[in-house]
Amino acid sequence: MDFIGNIIWLICGGFFSALGYFFAGLVFCFTIIGIPFGIQCFKIAGLVLMPFGRRVVSNGNSGGCLSTIFNIIWIFTGGLYTAIIHLVFAFLLAITIIGIPFAKQHLKLMELTLAPFGKDVV
Repeated sequence: MDFIGNIIWLICGGFFSALGYFFAGLVFCFTIIGIPFGIQCFKIAGLVLMPFGRRVVSNGNSGGCLSTIFNIIWIFTGGLYTAIIHLVFAFLLAITIIGIPFAKQHLKLMELTLAPFGKDVV
């Protein structure tokens, strides 16, 4: 069932969303300061490509205060906006019965795009 969900997800915009995150990751990686943020964009792009059957978990070594500082910077430089977009899509998809599984995936993406540092996708 996860395979079918991922295929439908890719056809209905997941592929283009993943390309957007991948492109943002490349732009971040042009500077040395932006490399950690670019890596997080690549992590999000991987989850956007195939969200069904994967989970977002907090990793054991969260990076301490540096991870918290990076998450705060992330929130103020577009993370909050992206998380709100995923929340809006989750709400719109949850209105229909058929869209509930896709709404759950947007909520998973919202969790990761709000604060990606210190989290892994398994």
